[in-house]
Amino acid sequence: MHLSVIVPAYNEEKRLPITLREFSDYLRKQNFESEIVVVSDGSKDKTVEVAKSLISEIKNSRVIEFKENRGKGFGVKEGMMGALGDFRLFTDADNSTPISQIEKMWPWFPASAKGYGGKGYDIVIGSRDLKGAILDPPQPPFRRFTGEIFKYLRKIVVGLWEIEDSQCGFKCFTKRAAEDIFPKCKINRFAFDPEILLVAKKSGYKIKEIPIYWKNDLQSRVKLKSMVKMLLDLFKIRLNEIKGYYD
Repeated sequence: MHLSVIVPAYNEEKRLPITLREFSDYLRKQNFESEIVVVSDGSKDKTVEVAKSLISEIKNSRVIEFKENRGKGFGVKEGMMGALGDFRLFTDADNSTPISQIEKMWPWFPASAKGYGGKGYDIVIGSRDLKGAILDPPQPPFRRFTGEIFKYLRKIVVGLWEIEDSQCGFKCFTKRAAEDIFPKCKINRFAFDPEILLVAKKSGYKIKEIPIYWKNDLQSRVKLKSMVKMLLDLFKIRLNEIKGYYD
């Protein structure tokens, strides 16, 4: 299995059909074997039923269902650990970054039997903040401001000064990196991204950040309560590091 695409989903019955069909249309045209793994994290709507009906039409794909909502980080972790691919990509259920953007990632990985890669990176992450990234449409000023605040707080508290966009939901890992990193992770909700990258860095894995195309949903909102929880999680990550949990 060359590629696993992990899709964490919580109450995504409306957006999931379009996303999965686009993934399937793209992947079936490629010359490698792939799978799609949908992880329903305690969805209250018909996410599971919708996913299963669509997955039945797609080769090498499945649904992992959890009854209790534990958070996006938990869903990604379970999907990554249950995946079979030599490369493991997690991406958002709203398809903000088209699956075809993975073509920008292949050259940065270690060379594979399929002829992909060659530059030796273990993890390649999409970025909305690097030069060359396209946000369509651009972020509203307030959303951009809050994003910058979180970025600098993340850099101060957790580190990772070399990473500009830790929160983009389009990240790909080699099998070896995924199976080593994710079992060490403790954060289940939205601040899980900085933790993943910190664990990766401490474990000696090479990370490459690249600019991507991002379809910006202007209806999407980050609640103040969620932002506060994310900031608290940053301090939890720092404390976990001090305690040696990531060694």
